[in-house]
Amino acid sequence: MKNFALIGAAGYIAPRHLKAIKDTNNILIAALDKNDSVGILDSYFPKADFFVEFERFDRHIEKLKRQKNIQLDYVSICTPNYLHDSHIRMALRRGADAICEKPLVLNPWNVDALEAIEKETGNKINTILQLRLHPSIIALKNKIEKENKKEKYEVDLTYITSRGSWYDISWKGDESKSGGIATNIGVHFFDMLSWVFGDVQENIVHLREKHKASGYLEFEKARVRWFLSIDETSLPKEVQVKGQRTYRSITVNGEEIEFSSGFTDLHTTSYQEILKGNGFGLHEARQSIEIVHDIRNKDVFVSDNHHAFLKL
Repeated sequence: MKNFALIGAAGYIAPRHLKAIKDTNNILIAALDKNDSVGILDSYFPKADFFVEFERFDRHIEKLKRQKNIQLDYVSICTPNYLHDSHIRMALRRGADAICEKPLVLNPWNVDALEAIEKETGNKINTILQLRLHPSIIALKNKIEKENKKEKYEVDLTYITSRGSWYDISWKGDESKSGGIATNIGVHFFDMLSWVFGDVQENIVHLREKHKASGYLEFEKARVRWFLSIDETSLPKEVQVKGQRTYRSITVNGEEIEFSSGFTDLHTTSYQEILKGNGFGLHEARQSIEIVHDIRNKDVFVSDNHHAFLKL
């Protein structure tokens, strides 16, 4: 059994990490969050020590090491995006490997800094890129490689996930903390597209607002029109009529890729691979971080290759 600590225990994504730690037969010895709504711990690790102050959490980890010879093996990081690199450094300096939610960091130069501390400590940084483990996406990648076409595939990505007023008040609504909508809800899709279709050759931003963004990405093997939104008015009428608040679609040459199911245990699968030494690291995370960084900073203009949902 490996010893885990978790930072960000009150967050939305934390339960998936708690489940993954338990499902892989490991133990959570300590958890940290400045918010104390962490009753979820009772469902997984009721005996885990919990802290709301980093200093006391850090002192406890040191005490376990010095007095009880209990060494941390992994630190799972589920904190706001802008804090990831700091918490990763803490984990590595403690002699543990890090398992961090996406986006691993907000800027490409943050990756460079983490590479340096990874070399210094000899510990590993892992990130969760669960779409690479989804059976439908793996099947798509295998299909693309098998067909080996010379002409590029035509891809349309649409992801609308409605959010309430709370979103703007939380850290997610602050671009300096979340990286904005393309980073916060789109980074795993951009990673998946680059994994399947190769290196980015062109990145054009057609729309960049607080609640929605759209653009065009050209990869080695595909031309991609993408649209992301947390505004419920962006939903297609037929989806709104049904009372649904989320719409997700990826088409490749007009054919829908069905991947709405099969997400339940992908964090557990990710942990299983990490524990085998097969986790996704800095190299795998870099291109998607570069993509979303460029989306945040490029000039906005509409080209011919715009997404159908973009209202001109």
